[in-house]
Amino acid sequence: MPVPLRIVRSTKRAAFAVLALTFLAQTALAADKPPLSPDPPAPLATISRVSATIEFGLPALAKAIEQDIPQRLATIDERVNCVHRRVLMFRVNANCDVFGFVNRTGGVSLYGRGDRVYGAVSIYGAAEGQGANRFTSRIRGETEARATIEAEARPALRKDWSLDLNFSDSFHWSEAPYLHVLGREVDLAPYVEPRIRSQLARVRSRALAAAKKLNLRDKATAAWAKAFEPVKLADEPPVWLQVTPQAAAFAGVRANDKVLSGSLELSGSAVTSIGQQGASVTPTSLPPLGTDVTAPGTFDVILPVRLGYDAIKDKINQAIAALPAQDSALREVQVYPSAGKLVIGLRLAKTSDGAPDAGQWSYLSGALKVDDASKSVALADLDLAAQDGGANPGLQSIAAQLKQAVNIDYGISYQNLLMAANQRLTRPLKDGFRMEGKLSSVQFDKALLLADGITLALRASGELKILYGM
Repeated sequence: MPVPLRIVRSTKRAAFAVLALTFLAQTALAADKPPLSPDPPAPLATISRVSATIEFGLPALAKAIEQDIPQRLATIDERVNCVHRRVLMFRVNANCDVFGFVNRTGGVSLYGRGDRVYGAVSIYGAAEGQGANRFTSRIRGETEARATIEAEARPALRKDWSLDLNFSDSFHWSEAPYLHVLGREVDLAPYVEPRIRSQLARVRSRALAAAKKLNLRDKATAAWAKAFEPVKLADEPPVWLQVTPQAAAFAGVRANDKVLSGSLELSGSAVTSIGQQGASVTPTSLPPLGTDVTAPGTFDVILPVRLGYDAIKDKINQAIAALPAQDSALREVQVYPSAGKLVIGLRLAKTSDGAPDAGQWSYLSGALKVDDASKSVALADLDLAAQDGGANPGLQSIAAQLKQAVNIDYGISYQNLLMAANQRLTRPLKDGFRMEGKLSSVQFDKALLLADGITLALRASGELKILYGM
């Protein structure tokens, strides 16, 4: 029975409509390929307190103080009543002329305990007495004695950056200075000690002058200006650290056998950039010294680790090659960023098709999964974003394999960058100051999908020391 012309025309129209819709759907899938849209490159900045420990070498302070302490602390030239006794039937009263000296016999030693610094210096005294007239000239005696001068200071750094030592001192005899004359001991301490005490007063003033001579304010001004200079943390790729201090505080003075230290805090920003060195920052003037330090001895910077897209391509090729044999083969891979996600383009062709341009493109889109503990990056939440032509039945197993097998270890890169940064953070400043930095604790902060690769921003914390005389 012949088919009515109207029905045939309707069937043809329906078939044409289905073909048209299929073509439009395929065209839409191809047109919906995720566009190249990388994250904008920007310096990796952290606004934080850059805290450090500032340390003064006590031997250097002792040497500076010792230069102003005289070798001879006292000279003795006294007439004393040295004999007052009965000899046979006569009472003998005689005066003696006493000559002698008190010398410093060693250097100044400084050591610390808690928030105090203690100093000590050994002294030696010798004296000789002789009768003061011709009747007593045969009366003679001599003595020697040793003592230790001790000083205690509670140092503080004033707001004007000057060092206040807050001195108190004393001394004690290990052997009391007695002159032995005709079996009698004549105490010379009342004659010697006033001269030593007057010298101690001079020592105090000279020690304070020596502390002032350190001129910490000018040294701190030079170190403050030096802190604005960028530090090159790594060479390949070039990584620069720019610290911009804004305020300074010092607190928590403490000391041990060799070091007087305290917590110095520079409040400001620490910016890490990759590539060209950023614009120089004009140093500000040295601010008054504050006393509020919240996190002594630590500082934070951002360290960038770079991962190239070629490394991910290699992992994708290895992962797909490990799959069981199937009807389609991988011909080409694309990896690029798009709107905060990573796009993986796969051109798959039938294994029997030998044409070099054969195959259809499928695009998967997903996020990065960073494992901070193992220092590795994997793919997560891979979904189909666009596809040329019909569905590829093997694409689902490929996506599952990529999520499982694509894992990039950045531990070596991170260790190399950390080592280079620690080497560059140890550098001289000015006027006897130097800086020692050691980063240790590192945590993942964020990932940037740039046009030429992935940047992992790692927040590194560590110790920063500013040293003087060490």
